[in-house]
Amino acid sequence: MNAYIFPGQGAQFSGMGLDLYENSKDAQELFEKANSILGFPITDIMFEGTAEDLKQTKVTQPAIFLHSVILAKGLGNQFKPDVVAGHSLGEFSALVAAGTLTFKDGLKLVYQRALAMQKACELAPSTMAAVLGLADNIVEDICASIDGVVVAANYNCPGQLVISGETSAVEKACEALKEAGARRALILPVGGAFHSPMMEPAREELATAIENTVFSKPNCPVYQNVTATAVTDENEIKANLISQLTAPVRWTQSVQQMIADGATHFTEVGPGKVLQGLVKKIDKTVETKSAILETTEN
Repeated sequence: MNAYIFPGQGAQFSGMGLDLYENSKDAQELFEKANSILGFPITDIMFEGTAEDLKQTKVTQPAIFLHSVILAKGLGNQFKPDVVAGHSLGEFSALVAAGTLTFKDGLKLVYQRALAMQKACELAPSTMAAVLGLADNIVEDICASIDGVVVAANYNCPGQLVISGETSAVEKACEALKEAGARRALILPVGGAFHSPMMEPAREELATAIENTVFSKPNCPVYQNVTATAVTDENEIKANLISQLTAPVRWTQSVQQMIADGATHFTEVGPGKVLQGLVKKIDKTVETKSAILETTEN
């Protein structure tokens, strides 16, 4: 059973998507369409921008989405998912690839999401931290004991959890987690506290945009971050997508559930190999690979 998985923020790199643009006329058209939808030439930043240019949330999120979705579309008949899933932002890429959202609607929502998250980040000092080497329940208990907002945000793989919240609360939690035996508790260079209650203003803003967008039934089950279960009902998909901004990304649980349901091959569609690494840490026995555009057109 083939699972196709789509990366989230952090997978970007300078020059991303240029090979797709140069090797496929269809990809070229989609990139140009994206420039038009967004109202600025994102391709210039993707193909020639510095790492710093690509780090802006309003650029990062649509850039990764475009790389993933255009690659998925370029695979043509090779793209035969039995199930799909995406990590955070990657869930939008997965929904377009599965036919739930159109390319245009998906890109618009991703851009609105990025801008809304950016705004929410500016309201109060907030951050995220990676915690290595502790069981999930210990991290959860320590976060719950800290004054202020700090919660488990990304369950990436066993022994690797990201926490998120108010800067002071995250810093206090990091100290307590190290005392509890964490191998590392490291503040991440991110714009704010994604997947935490700090994103509530962004969630409200995005909820309106999602409610006003047409969602179709997906071509295959989508394992969503919020529930870590297979979802095929478009209204349920909408509700989970709205909750996603303030709820944790249950990636470990999503991959475990896909495997329990029969997934044996995981193909990462988009920049980088981060998700393949996480899948292997969750279960060494499954096969992982990157999606590659094999055919070229002139």
